[in-house]
Amino acid sequence: MKKIKYTELNSKQKETYNFQKVSAVLADYGFATIKLNDDWQGADFIAQHIDGETYLKVQLKSRLTFDKKYIGKNLFICFPYKSHWFLYDHDKLLNLFLIRNSGQMEGTSSWKEKGIYSWNSLSTEVLNTLEEFIL
Repeated sequence: MKKIKYTELNSKQKETYNFQKVSAVLADYGFATIKLNDDWQGADFIAQHIDGETYLKVQLKSRLTFDKKYIGKNLFICFPYKSHWFLYDHDKLLNLFLIRNSGQMEGTSSWKEKGIYSWNSLSTEVLNTLEEFIL
């Protein structure tokens, strides 16, 4: 057996790898995951809690991302950063970012024209905002 190098994987392989990794983390919180073949209602996978009542539609990303096409879809976004995984309600965190970081995201051409905004690197301020969403 030889470990793979994440950087040598193609994008589909990286998505599968990340799904497996976050599924293991979510299991610690009582969730079982179901990978979807198609982005069903914007979700890459469903996380079902052992309580039998909680279901999360989750979009897997490689970084902190907001996208206008996800608004109103009751989606959670999950992404890795350094040694942590983050899971957040897209619309709730988007509203928080729009209030706290007024203008930073809204004024960009990426947000205004494409309807999407993401961060390659997270500042201390952003990490502090995300603290409660660490898995």
